[in-house]
Amino acid sequence: MDVSILILNYNTCQLTMDCIHSVFASQTRYTYEIILIDNNSSDNSVDVLSATFPSVKMIANHDNVGFAKANNQGMRIAKGRYVLLLNSDTVIQPDTLQTMVAYMDENPQVGASGCKVLLADGTLDKTCKRGLPTPSASFYYMFGFSKMFPDKPKYNQYQLSYLDPDEEHPVDCLVGAFMLVRSEAIREVGMLDENFFMYGEDLDWCYRIKQAGWAIRYYPRTFILHYKGASSKRRPVKLLYEFHRAMVVFYRKHYREKYAWPVNGFIYTGIGVKFTMTLIRNRLRPVKDTQDPPTGGGESPALPVRGEACSAKISNF
Repeated sequence: MDVSILILNYNTCQLTMDCIHSVFASQTRYTYEIILIDNNSSDNSVDVLSATFPSVKMIANHDNVGFAKANNQGMRIAKGRYVLLLNSDTVIQPDTLQTMVAYMDENPQVGASGCKVLLADGTLDKTCKRGLPTPSASFYYMFGFSKMFPDKPKYNQYQLSYLDPDEEHPVDCLVGAFMLVRSEAIREVGMLDENFFMYGEDLDWCYRIKQAGWAIRYYPRTFILHYKGASSKRRPVKLLYEFHRAMVVFYRKHYREKYAWPVNGFIYTGIGVKFTMTLIRNRLRPVKDTQDPPTGGGESPALPVRGEACSAKISNF
């Protein structure tokens, strides 16, 4: 088996169907398996998806165990030389698997790679090529310097907006919505850290893969579509909490021992202030009217529902 494709579903029946259909439409000589992990959906996803895709391996959880733990469940039964984390709110292109697996085969020093990720409006999902969120990178990002000086490397250490999105680049971090990882690297560094519930686990994984000596590469010779949702809608407080908690978990794990206590105090205070301001802004937004999203991968907490195949079976929380 060449590739084990892990897809996490959480009340996104139609999105997941579209994602799987795009995988089955792949034009590739490589063999693959799809492992679908459901995090206790309430929209009848398990029955619908199992009946629609009998060849897909299904893991049906009785609780929402989060992104990291659910994908780890899939990895434990994966048989592929590579593991692909693929969000349910994505659609791959017919050449995506062929292009990316061939690239990994031709570059054995690469532990993880990601392709170009486009949003529904055709713009680049900037999370698909990132630097590490060091204190300086986080400061320039959180206080808007990266937007004011998008072409300056000093101020864009995190989103790397100064890099040409149409060219291959070594990067520090990819996005969990599409991340192709060599199984050998996984055996060396371990699976996703389950201390992260639904954000930050992709950053942490890339950090550990790179620390072990593997290269991380952004390879835009193919692309996927990522249907992240409307930022104008109000987001569940739990998602906002987990997003900011992930910042604390990542910093404590990788940076706390490297910096003096004043820097650490500034970082924790900054996260707290950002969380507070985010809650205030979120409160002023209209209540979301879209389907709740899958957990994971630093994703937006509101996703549009496409198609009609599962619409009669979707219920709101």
